[in-house]
Amino acid sequence: MNNSKWVILTSSLILALGFVCLGALLKGGIKDFKESNRVVTVRGLSERTVEADNVLWPLQYKIIGNDLTALYATMEQNNRKIIDFLKANGISETDISVALPEVVDLYADRYANINDIRSRYNITATVTVTSTNIPQVLKAMNNTSTLLKDGLAISFSDYGSNAIVFSFKGLNKIKPEMIKEATKSAREAAEKFAEDSESKLGKIKWANQGQFTITDPDKNAPYIKQVRVVSSIEYYLKD
Repeated sequence: MNNSKWVILTSSLILALGFVCLGALLKGGIKDFKESNRVVTVRGLSERTVEADNVLWPLQYKIIGNDLTALYATMEQNNRKIIDFLKANGISETDISVALPEVVDLYADRYANINDIRSRYNITATVTVTSTNIPQVLKAMNNTSTLLKDGLAISFSDYGSNAIVFSFKGLNKIKPEMIKEATKSAREAAEKFAEDSESKLGKIKWANQGQFTITDPDKNAPYIKQVRVVSSIEYYLKD
């Protein structure tokens, strides 16, 4: 066999072998591509009902009149009554603070008709309780009728500067366990889907922990909180 024929034969064998290898690679690549596109996205939920561990309770009232000095004297007397009431109901003095009063001089309003104003000054005073002793504060709240008997009309609201705010600050302590629960819940859902579709669950392709939310499930009991997190996870599916 001359050299030219040998070169042609060798080249043909190499080319044929190349096509065989290419075919195998393409087959494997198509299979891998197919499997890489088979995914399932699931969500896992974790919920906890917890009690608030902090409360901000503003006791706010208003007084009006024309003698500013007399109004300040009345305000100091009222503040003392409120502080005494709180201490008598088990609130620590370190949890009580008195805010600077808000004074509105109606004569200072450029559009005011002085002849129509019966009380020149309008004072808003606030004594605030900031405490982690939730049971004791709730007990004091239930006894505020005592202040009404003393002529103090304390205002309460769900919004604004006189809103009572219960909060939960212990989230970091329960976060790891809740994330674990949410992840487990998501995996169980993915495994059920894989079983129903006659597939097997593969590795995680993508995951999002989700944000923690703290809500009031019962508006009549704002000291009870619901903590919730939803994790989204995408798994590969394989045969």
